[in-house]
Amino acid sequence: MKIKMVAGLILGVVLFLSGCSKDSTAPKVTATFPENGAQNVDPQTTEIWVKFSEPMMDNSWSWSFRDKSKFPETSGNPHYTDDNTKNFLPVQLKPNQEYDIWINTDKFANFKDKAGNSAVPYELKFTTK
Repeated sequence: MKIKMVAGLILGVVLFLSGCSKDSTAPKVTATFPENGAQNVDPQTTEIWVKFSEPMMDNSWSWSFRDKSKFPETSGNPHYTDDNTKNFLPVQLKPNQEYDIWINTDKFANFKDKAGNSAVPYELKFTTK
């Protein structure tokens, strides 16, 4: 009887502690539009987006650049889908233009998951036709 009680107590403590562990895993980019490295992207495209491996913190993002001449002109504010896994950036693209966009950097890291972990920096490059 005592063995069962001790085993039950140990199991309870293990379950309690496992429920208390903090999420410390950084989210990652799982997909983008346009796809990374895409060529001949339609310059009439009005939104680009990035999808993450988990739900992200709302109203927090870092669409960044290292060379401002390769960052698209924006036409509105970024926004998430209802499940906060995909963030859209309204843009005005130009024809025959190379774009180089950073999703977080070492300096700007506001794409964060619900636990506050910054997403792994990701470089998105594409060219319009």
